[in-house]
Amino acid sequence: TASEVAALQFVAPYAASSMGEYFRDNGKHALIIYDDLSKHAVAYRQISLLLRRPPGREAYPGDVFYLHSRLLERAAKMSEEKGGGSLTALPIIETHAGDVSAYIPTNVISITDGQIFLESELFYKGIRLAVN
Repeated sequence: TASEVAALQFVAPYAASSMGEYFRDNGKHALIIYDDLSKHAVAYRQISLLLRRPPGREAYPGDVFYLHSRLLERAAKMSEEKGGGSLTALPIIETHAGDVSAYIPTNVISITDGQIFLESELFYKGIRLAVN
């Protein structure tokens, strides 16, 4: 959760991905939902700043894109020779006022194949699922 220390927020997606990979590698199908990678990036930024690593854009470390791409690329469909299992990843990104041009949302959008946008204005009008 967001109230956990930064180290736990940073490690949690990797632990979940390892569990999903276990099922994938044993011929099963698994789904992992990363809720949310923007908070994961904030936790990574906190850890990096504490370690006095040089900040990049919006004070995030320069390798945050590499970090998220490596995490999301762990999702895969294995060949039949490798067991035929799959791991599907659905990353969630929280935006501020629907601004998808911020650093972390644009990074994740560039890594993923498609996006589903939820709009608070539709939600407040009573439209559930507020998908645009």
